[in-house]
Amino acid sequence: MTPLRLRYWDARLHAAIGALPDSPADRWLRRLSVTADHGKLWFAVALVLGLRRGRLRRGALRGVGSLAVSSTVVNAVLKKLFGRVRPDLANLASHRRLSRAHHTFSFPSGHSASAGAFAAGVALESPLAGAALGPLALAVGYSRVHVGVHYPGDVVSGLAIGTGVALAGRRWWPVPPTEPARVRPASAAPALPGGEGLVVAVNPRSGPEWYDPAAEVGELLPAAEVQSASAERGVGELLAEAARSDRVRALGVAGGDGSVAAAAAVALEHDLPLVVVPAGTLNHFARDLGVETPQEAAAAVEHGRAVCVDVAEVNGVPFLNTASIGAYPELVRRRDALEGRLGRWLATAVAAARVLREEQPVSMVVDGRPVEVWILFVGNCRYTPRGLAPAWRPRLEDGLLDVQYLRADVPFSRTRAVLGALLGVSDRSSGYATVATPEVRVQLWSGPEAVAYDGETAPAASSFLFRKRSPLTVYCSRTD
Repeated sequence: MTPLRLRYWDARLHAAIGALPDSPADRWLRRLSVTADHGKLWFAVALVLGLRRGRLRRGALRGVGSLAVSSTVVNAVLKKLFGRVRPDLANLASHRRLSRAHHTFSFPSGHSASAGAFAAGVALESPLAGAALGPLALAVGYSRVHVGVHYPGDVVSGLAIGTGVALAGRRWWPVPPTEPARVRPASAAPALPGGEGLVVAVNPRSGPEWYDPAAEVGELLPAAEVQSASAERGVGELLAEAARSDRVRALGVAGGDGSVAAAAAVALEHDLPLVVVPAGTLNHFARDLGVETPQEAAAAVEHGRAVCVDVAEVNGVPFLNTASIGAYPELVRRRDALEGRLGRWLATAVAAARVLREEQPVSMVVDGRPVEVWILFVGNCRYTPRGLAPAWRPRLEDGLLDVQYLRADVPFSRTRAVLGALLGVSDRSSGYATVATPEVRVQLWSGPEAVAYDGETAPAASSFLFRKRSPLTVYCSRTD
């Protein structure tokens, strides 16, 4: 069908909708159209979704980011490019018309693009929430035809463009997997009814200030011994003392990733299974493991369900997630502070630009290869996406260290790193290098540096040995 023929039928359908008899829906569709002006409706929905942590909050952020991009593309570029004039409102009933006249072009519909982008962005993170928002997005699109300011083709194109922008955004802002990382099944983990024989160390400084992990753990596992860490006695000290008792059959920790790493070191030393209660801010390890709530952790303890996961170490100190030398910890801190406003990919680019401008490169030898690097990243198992924004692991049992580093001894290394992060291709930059290995030795030439691991910092040193060590048994309700 030719473009002229399409326009003809588009105009005919618009006229048919305009000739529909009066109904109570007229008033509500008019209000819906006005409410969606400038994205107000979607910003309000985003605020509600943002009250819930996890997928709904990430969906709200992704939806708003997709809306902002699609709105810019449609209003600043496509409307001016196509230049389609608004429909004639002469034959439209006055009570259906909007009070404000529109002086911009008609194709494509900006309201529809924003609606499609927001709903699709939310759906990428939370399919159920996205499905619930789908009818509302369609209603917003239809309302623009019902009040006469757009042709149906404008709305269909707008919805398609907005949805396409949201889907394309996965290239720069990858969507976390819905399935947890692969693990090994554990051969032995005792079932502890009510948590009997379990000692749980709680870090009261983890997570929100209003949240008391100790109280919740005590309610879920009333037979467990719950102890709160302090400045004088940390998680590691509490569990090490408890592990020497014959009555203890498992150790537990309620806190963030740093607390979990300290507890894992004690559990490995005493060959005891570990219970991880997600009570921190990010809970990277618990999320990859598939333990999303304290209730899931408690259920695994009650039924004796557990898995085995890889553990890495640096100079003999165990870590479960990542270790790094150089500017990476500061980059992550700044990225996390900006992510809520800019989205993950743009926040990474801005953080990289600021950090690399201020930091000095580190001269080192990585497994016998002399290099100057801005960042050295070592992950316990392979991380994805590749590049400057590794976020999750498909596996927790691959037996490998994920060694990534950003070289400073290539021309325009900082500029390439920032542009790579901005375009979502930092892993393809000539200054980016990676290797997967069970062990890597790093010798610093530029002087001692501190190594950061799982949110903690070890004393400065000039020589580091990263390697895999024996696996850890962790309680988990998964059946795979």
